[in-house]
Amino acid sequence: MPASLSVVIPMYNEEAYVERAVAAARAVLEGMGAEWELVLVDDASTDATPALAERLARTDPRIRVVHNPVNRRLGGALRAGYAAASKELVFYTDADLPVDLGQLPRAVGLLEGQQADLLAGYRFDRTSEGLRRALYTIGYHLLVRLLFGLRIRDVNFAFKLFRRSLLQRIELKSEGSFIDAELLLRARKAGAVMIQLGLDYFPRTRGSSKLSSLDVIAAILREMAGQWRELR
Repeated sequence: MPASLSVVIPMYNEEAYVERAVAAARAVLEGMGAEWELVLVDDASTDATPALAERLARTDPRIRVVHNPVNRRLGGALRAGYAAASKELVFYTDADLPVDLGQLPRAVGLLEGQQADLLAGYRFDRTSEGLRRALYTIGYHLLVRLLFGLRIRDVNFAFKLFRRSLLQRIELKSEGSFIDAELLLRARKAGAVMIQLGLDYFPRTRGSSKLSSLDVIAAILREMAGQWRELR
């Protein structure tokens, strides 16, 4: 097990998931026997997310809340969370828990055993998220592979574990959902050793996804075009 682990969870209007996500993360982290912290990033939510997160933080000093004063989207939220992370390893997932967090100890063991810098999870089955979302995901993955030659099976899946020292070797710039691809591409450019882990996927049952709107897709394409020369 690692000396320490930061878990970063970005949240925008996730009041239906805050308490469930924190409870699940705490249960797994307590069982791992490592020093840990939970970094909740409230991305200027307009519902009860900030209040719920702060209430949970008051119950445990290892739970910290970062509040973005304005909505910075996924990239801005993750960059804020990564900047606040202080432990040896950093793990990122979404508040709706798209994967069983019980797989985290296995992921840490693989990262350490393989002496890797970054582990990216991938979904065994993407069809459970609906046909349109699955087509978006597959199309985006193929585009990233074509433009950048990145051979990662599931670029945008919210299960990424990496060494915090990696963040000191790269500079993330994305504000939107291109942040996942950017992390992988900059890690590759920095010579990082990257491995992958197949996982069962659990689509959200409450609220709506923030990643399948045309505005989000357009923003991804703009950031991709803006960083293509630098990252290819």
